[in-house]
Amino acid sequence: QVQLVESGGGLVQTGGSLRLSCVATGFTFGIYDMDWYRQAPGKQRELVATISRSLSTNYADSVEGRFTISRDNAKNTVFLQMRSLSPEDTAVYFCSTYARKNVLAKYERYWGQGTQVTVSS
Repeated sequence: QVQLVESGGGLVQTGGSLRLSCVATGFTFGIYDMDWYRQAPGKQRELVATISRSLSTNYADSVEGRFTISRDNAKNTVFLQMRSLSPEDTAVYFCSTYARKNVLAKYERYWGQGTQVTVSS
């Protein structure tokens, strides 16, 4: 089945950096866009960054210039490099994709379990 497993979260001070990773299995990773979302306490889940199969990227205004999304198709992994972190970046970060596990399956939105990022002031 499709699995997305995030890692790399933790506690960091304001101004610090973290690199999140998400390993994907169960589908043809290289042909689908990959997303990072985040959800802060009491807030809706929001799209942070997207990387397409052609390596084009898009970012939320709040992270533009500070976060970088990238992918390694050979390792079925997507990354989120986060710099200049602030307490407003504190959230659970989720890896996600809208994909199908094979040509006979329907498209679905898949989610990882999330990784906590906490930025202290």
